Amino acid sequence: MAKDKTSGMAPEAEARLRPWGGSDGSDGHHSVEVGPAAAPPPARAQIPGLPQRQRDKKWWPLLVPIIFVANVIMFVITMYVNNCPTNSPLSSCVLRRSLGRFSFQPLRQNPLLGPSTQTLQKMGALVNDKVVHGHQGWRLITCIWLHAGVVHLLANMLSLLLIGIRLEQEFGFVRIGPLYVISGIGGSVLSALFVQSNSVGASGALFGLLGAMLSELITNWTIYANKCSAMTALIVIVAINLALGILPHVDNFAHIGGFVTGFLLGFVLLIRPQYGYVSQKYTPVGYNGPVKNKHMIYQYVLWVIGAILLIVGFTVGLILLFRGFNGNDHCSWCHYLSCVPTSRWNCRSGTETCEVSQLGNMYNITCQGSGRNHVYNLSGSNATQSTTDLCYQLCS
Repeated sequence: MAKDKTSGMAPEAEARLRPWGGSDGSDGHHSVEVGPAAAPPPARAQIPGLPQRQRDKKWWPLLVPIIFVANVIMFVITMYVNNCPTNSPLSSCVLRRSLGRFSFQPLRQNPLLGPSTQTLQKMGALVNDKVVHGHQGWRLITCIWLHAGVVHLLANMLSLLLIGIRLEQEFGFVRIGPLYVISGIGGSVLSALFVQSNSVGASGALFGLLGAMLSELITNWTIYANKCSAMTALIVIVAINLALGILPHVDNFAHIGGFVTGFLLGFVLLIRPQYGYVSQKYTPVGYNGPVKNKHMIYQYVLWVIGAILLIVGFTVGLILLFRGFNGNDHCSWCHYLSCVPTSRWNCRSGTETCEVSQLGNMYNITCQGSGRNHVYNLSGSNATQSTTDLCYQLCS
């Protein structure tokens, strides 16, 4: 892909746009990388022996590659547990001969080349009923490390590398690690409040990194050049990402929750000293040059506001979630934030929902989408199949 670039008066003042694959697998997303503003050297630059400015220090990225490897390993483990040939013997598993037990579920079940819904649930997918009534709050975290398929995994990991490495180089793993995880949990909480079905993926955490980039630009406004162009680019990128989230089968609530969480966390974790600040321990004895405060007043104000809103938001969200609150019951239009029906698609997932009645080993299954009906004997050739697999077969 082509790389757009907006230049200032000096190379240090560049605002660069880099393409990245969206969390929903679509192209055309970009991350924004903004360099510090070119400005006259501060007084301390004339003092011999002073160390390099903290904001010019680059950390070697360690955490982001570890997160990348962890996600890949979790996907391999998930496919091992899925074992399509054994658990779905009557299904036409994708690449069954080549991959064996690592083969993918049929495309009609999972078009992203991945495991079944039951396997994702077993591994820790986010399911509202299990979190609320099953007291399985740990799913708010485990779902961040699971992916629905190869396509989903590749899109999210490309985004992680292009956005996460830049942020870790600038701020280090001590800040980016909590930012990634807490943003992911924030996305999970909002998703659980509005989405009742399965939800997996690192999308919420990745949108948190994107939100943090925006708040970092705001809170460190005085040290950047090309402020307006950088701000405009970021807002456009955020709008495109969220707009693509209204496509079906994309959990835009996780995107929104992660973005808002990361945006607030950015004010708290990514604050920089103002340009020209010199720590007193590096000032020579007898130096009478100008001295600046480490941070400006507005930075402290944004820090306090961000921290308060973050704590209140998480507290209220978790209380509502564990009390069984369903956001769709109190907001008739909120579902449009995640999917907008058109003449080309609908947003209902009921086409693969079945009514099941059991009499001994006999299961009478009716596909609600097409009205098809069939009776299965689970003591025979269908003994190793679940009713969900049979439902997929019947509705397809």
